[in-house]
Order: sequence, then structure tokens, then C-alpha cells
Amino acid sequence: MDIRDLQTPALLLDEERLRANIGRLKGRLHKKGVALRPHCKTCKSIDAARLCLSGPQGPIAVSTLAEAEYFAARGITDICYAVGIAPGKLGRAAALREKGVALSLVLDSVESACLLARFAGDRHCVFDILLEIDCDGHRSGLAPDDPELLETAAVLRAAGQNLRGVLTHAGSAYDLPAPGPAAFAALAGKERHAAVRAAENLRAAGHACPTVSVGSTPTAFFGEDFTGVTEVRAGVYMFQDLVMAGLGVCRKKDIALSVLCAVIGRQKGSGSLVTDAGWMALSRDAGLAGNFQRHGYGLICDAQGRLLPGLRVVATNQEHGIVAAEAGCCPALPAGTLLRVLPVHACATAAAFDAYHLCRGTEIIALWPRCRGW
Repeated sequence: MDIRDLQTPALLLDEERLRANIGRLKGRLHKKGVALRPHCKTCKSIDAARLCLSGPQGPIAVSTLAEAEYFAARGITDICYAVGIAPGKLGRAAALREKGVALSLVLDSVESACLLARFAGDRHCVFDILLEIDCDGHRSGLAPDDPELLETAAVLRAAGQNLRGVLTHAGSAYDLPAPGPAAFAALAGKERHAAVRAAENLRAAGHACPTVSVGSTPTAFFGEDFTGVTEVRAGVYMFQDLVMAGLGVCRKKDIALSVLCAVIGRQKGSGSLVTDAGWMALSRDAGLAGNFQRHGYGLICDAQGRLLPGLRVVATNQEHGIVAAEAGCCPALPAGTLLRVLPVHACATAAAFDAYHLCRGTEIIALWPRCRGW
């Protein structure tokens, strides 16, 4: 099957680039002597995940229980649900545990620990828990020296729960004022220090802490010292996107994901092209600050995947994408011309699609379904 046989918009995944991206990070972390736990929130596909795994049963990280259930049903049993657990989801988590899935949960407060302990007591179940550590003030978690860290651990121990360790995420890697190898390496050091410090504090208080989990795609690629860390989590590295290219983590030609669309017209006044891939297919995630001026809502390639210099998606409606040139008028591409749009944020772009069309050039070699929902 050829991409010309597809209904547009369609989600394409370039096999060669995908395998190269996976191999690049896997090889780097192997040399650093630290394990990789692929974060499958990006791919949401067992076919893609299997290319990343170190064993048939995992490990992986996920960001929704729908993902955990999907991967568990396909034989993955070592799963970290890397989002703070909501009390209303504990029943689903317990059901996975009862099926033999080694599902670890994340929380970051005495309040959440007490709610989990109450549920576990009523259900007579034991959960594996990771305490979330705040390494950069970006999102959630406890500071390594916050007294509540030990208080939370004590609540879990008193309730007979299994404290597995700590987890942190250097989310500020995407907001650095001057991103680059040195800045990412420094942030990776800060990320490592926070997680290791928290683990040391827990151990000093008598808590076993076998897992020290860190991760973001930029720090995974540029971190130099992983001493004391047991695993690195990363997800978008499989596909890459224009955010990663803008940070210098990858090159545009490394981006494996694209949205196939068709030219459906031309704006009479501006000469901009109109395509059938709007915000439903591309998302309106503009990525990094200042990124829109360079990448818009996506850069444009021809049907073979070759970048067309100067073209970007500058506006979107629900099912319309407007493609303009940096200078002058867009090339005279007739209606029906197939184009590929490189995503700004791969996770957001893929979210609207049920499957990937795995391709080699313009040949479709497989259809890989994706899971969706929460």
C-alpha cells in the first residue's frame, strides 16, 4: 500500500527514523550504565513499545490508567503509572495488581498517602509506591529535605504499603532560557541530586528505597553522571518533534512522526495554501516560547518526507490548515497534492488518531493501533 491510497489526514510513522531514535538513546544510556524505562505516553502502541523494551514484560512508564490497562492486556507487567494517583482511580489500580501486574503508583503528600492507606485497608491490598520529588519547581512533588517526605513514608509503612523509592522529572528542561548541551547537563545533575538526596533521607530513616527514577528526554540525552540513579524515563525520544529540534536534542530530519494531508485550495488574497489538516489533526500546541515564529503549528515536507524550506502551518481551524511561506507566495501546488506536516509536539499531534501508518518512504508496511482515553 502507498500513502497515496490513504484518506487524509493520516498519521505516518517513518520506520527508519523511529528505529534510529530508539537506538540512539538506548545506546547512550547503556554506556552510562543506567537502565531505561521507556515512557509510553508518547507512542501509546504495543508495536512501537516493543522496539524499546529491554524484556518482553517491560519495564515501561505510562501517564494514564487506560495505557496501563492496554499494555497489561498485551503482556507488559512492569508498569510505572507516573502521575499522582487520584483516589477515584485506586480501584482500577488494584484490579491491575490483582491480575499480577507490578504496577507502581506515585504520590507526594501525607494527604494522598492517608487516602491510599484507607482504601488499601478496606480492600486488604498492598500497593507499590514511588514518592514524587520536585527537582526544579516545575510541577509537583516534595523537596528532598521537606519533612513531609518522611511523614508520608511513615504513613505508608504504618499501613503496610510497599515504598519502592522516589521519582522525579526535570520538566523545566523545556523552559530553559538558554537551552543547550551544557544547560541540559547541569539540569540533569540537579535532577539526579534531588532524587538521590531524597532516597538517602528515606534510607537514613529506615525506609528501603531500591528505585531512584529520573527522566526527561533532554536530560536523558545530555546527562553525564547517573550515579545513584537506577532508571531513566523518556518518551518523546522515540518520535522526536519540533520542540526537541528547537532545543537541539535532535535534527528536523530525525523526526519520525508526520501528518499526511492534502492541498484542498488556495487563499485568493494571500496565496497561502489550504490543507485538510486543521487543529483536530495537528493540535494547537505551539511548543516553546518563540517557537511559533519558526515552526508555526508544523513544518511542511513533500510526500516523500523531504522538508520544503520556508513553509509552515500558520493558522488552523478545526479541519483546515493554512500553509504560508516565510517570504513571498507559496509554490503553486495543485489541489490533491500530498504534504507531510512535522509536529510541534508529537504527543499532542498523535492524540487525535487511532493508529500509525508505519512507512518506508511512501510505502505503508504496517498499521499500528494506538490506545486512547484515561
